[in-house]
Amino acid sequence: MVKRKENKARMARNGVIAFITVIAILMLGFATYVTTPLSDQDIAESDYREVNSPKPRRKGSPVEVVEYFSYGCIHCKNFEPVIVSWAEDQGDAVAFSRVPAMFSPIQTMLGRTYLTLESEGALEQNHMRIFRAIHDAGRQFLTPDMIGDYIDGRGISKADFLRAYNAPSMRSATRAAEKEVRENQISATPSMLVGGRYVVSMQGGQSHALNVVEYLIEKIRAEESGSTSAAITSE
Repeated sequence: MVKRKENKARMARNGVIAFITVIAILMLGFATYVTTPLSDQDIAESDYREVNSPKPRRKGSPVEVVEYFSYGCIHCKNFEPVIVSWAEDQGDAVAFSRVPAMFSPIQTMLGRTYLTLESEGALEQNHMRIFRAIHDAGRQFLTPDMIGDYIDGRGISKADFLRAYNAPSMRSATRAAEKEVRENQISATPSMLVGGRYVVSMQGGQSHALNVVEYLIEKIRAEESGSTSAAITSE
């Protein structure tokens, strides 16, 4: 009787150990899956498109990555800390910049605000503040004067902001941004242009989009070096 009980206890103990082992293996496999970057086989032609008139680039220069965004876009606000952190990790190999997409009069005003703050060296103090004011505090900016009131004393005075905002050079910069958005057929924000050649959308999520961007960066570099290792695998 005692021996039978010992056998049952041993079997129960072994079963528990086996169960814990299986769970540990499954958890390890899941962790590996979610932390492993996408391979080339996970990237399809539908994840990006080539623009009609690719921008020429100098061989060996940093690959340009342009984010088309709008202050009125909540997805752009959520993506901002992610893309900034990613760009910082790229070092000198990537040249990151933003271009405001302006699909309405309000977006045009907000886009011109971005260009003005950038040109006047007051972007860092106000960029995320404007995002948060619109999306976290529900603040509405209907005129440049209202924006001037909000940013006054934050790296720039209201008077200097309005002067720069209304300058002929800023009107030209706004038209240039609108032209770039049209030429690259940008219809949603955020979107990213890689190497002046490929447009990547956010349909697959932030992490997937950045994996696609990294894939395209390597594709461009491989083509410039004469390599064929970055061939695309279609779905």
